[in-house]
Parts: sequence; structure tokens; C-alpha cells
Amino acid sequence: MSLHRPLVSIITPTYNRADFIGEAVESVLVQSYPDFELLIVDDGSEDNTSEVLGPYLNDSRIKLFRQENQGQSVARNLALAEAKGEFICFLDSDNYWPKQKLEQQVRLFEAHPETDVLYGDNVIIDENGREISRKNISRYSGRIAHQMIKDNCVAMNTTMARRKCFDEMGGMSGKRRVADDYDLWLRLSAKYIFRYEPEYWAWYRVMEDQISSDKTRRFRVNEEIIRDFRRDYPDALSIKEFDRGFAHFHLRKGRYLGSAGRKAEGIKEIGKAIRYAPLEYTVWRSFFAVLLK
Repeated sequence: MSLHRPLVSIITPTYNRADFIGEAVESVLVQSYPDFELLIVDDGSEDNTSEVLGPYLNDSRIKLFRQENQGQSVARNLALAEAKGEFICFLDSDNYWPKQKLEQQVRLFEAHPETDVLYGDNVIIDENGREISRKNISRYSGRIAHQMIKDNCVAMNTTMARRKCFDEMGGMSGKRRVADDYDLWLRLSAKYIFRYEPEYWAWYRVMEDQISSDKTRRFRVNEEIIRDFRRDYPDALSIKEFDRGFAHFHLRKGRYLGSAGRKAEGIKEIGKAIRYAPLEYTVWRSFFAVLLK
């Protein structure tokens, strides 16, 4: 690594995660790369989060902010406004990192200066910290808007991004309580170069309320996000690429509805996919798969 050691700003919003936030903070403090600031935003916690964090505040690299409960996006934007680093990372308060995460990523930015956003894979763990899976979805490098419009492939807690991305295109939109990270990375994909590395850069904790989350609502929000993207960044992709992305979205939603026993709704969604991409083989294959289920 060169003599230049850029400051990395780490943003951690938290709400009633006293049982886990200590592990998140410890994973930052043991990083092999010491030039960081950890900006924690307590989003109106009602548990003993303040008591847990108290001893850590003796480290000058850790700063704690408090706000009334307004959600993760508002908390992240507060921290972004305070961040002084050349690079930005996000670490949720119930997750944690391997100790080489920051050092590896700073080295990769140095080796690949064309990169704007760097990310990797998650190790999925349960509420008690037991490993569930290391299987991740397909991820991509380069100009990835044509992939992002199909689905979010960027794992939030594994990322490191140049500060300029947020200075130029803003932070979290705050429009929705769900999938705001997808909105962020999709917008950034309109302009910046992403680099995926097959490294496990975060342990991602799946809570019980996440497992039972409303997927129908998530599909609705994701559709709003991709429609906003097409309206706001019409030059990010060709018309054909936008149509393929929308077709893929409706395919995923149709297959999900079909598997959930909502066959008529699933066929209706795949019908939308057919209108976007009538010559795509996968569209018709999915149509008959749901029809004959």
C-alpha cells in the first residue's frame, strides 16, 4: 500500500439493537486498517443501546449521534453529512466484518483506480450468530445498470464507495422504508463503475421479522424504484435494455406469485413480461411453468 492512507467513513444506523451493536463496533475496532471514523446514529432506541456504546466513545474515531426515530435512511443521511472520509462504508448494527475488510478494499481501490464502488459477498447468519449459508446471488462488475434494473445485486454491508458518488448524486432517497439501498445503488449504477470481488466481506444477520417479511410489498416498492429510475435516468440504458430489465422484474414477481399459490396473479405478471420482451425464450418458459403448475 502507498504512503497515502485515505480516511474511511463507516456509517452505522441503529435502532434497538443493543444485543448486537457491540459485536458490530468490535469488528470495526479490530480492523487491520486503522484510518477510519465510525459514525453511529442512534435512531431513537428505547433499549440500553447508549449503555452498550458508552465505553467505546473513549476512542476518538467513534462518534455517536442521536435523533428521534425516523428510519435508517434519515440516519444514514445524517452520518453522510458528517462524514469526512475519502471512502464511505455501511455497516448495520446487527452485522459485522472480517478484520481485513477495510485494508483489502483500500488496496483494491489503489490497484483499480477506475473503480467507484467495490463490493463482495455475505455470510448469512441467524439471530444467534449461527451460519445459515454462504450462497450468494450472481454479482457483476463494470457498468452494471442493465443488471441492477433486473434486481439488486449489491450487498450493502460489503460495500466501499468513493465519497464523490454521494457528493454528486446524493445519499439515501428516504422515499420508502423498504429497499432504499436498492434505490441508492441503482441510481449510482447510472454513472459509476462497480467492481465485485468474490470475498466474504460481511456477516449478515437475518432476523425473524426479516424472514417473514412481506415480499409482495417489496415487489411493489422495487417496481416503483425501477420506474423512477427509467424516468429520471433515461439515458442510463437503451430502450431494449430497459424493457429487458422490466421483463425480468415481472418474471420474478410472476414466478413468486405462482409458487405462493396465486396462479392467476402470477400469469398476469408474466403477461406484462411478455409485452416487454415478446421474443425472449425465458419469458415463455416461465409462462408455461406457472400455467402448468
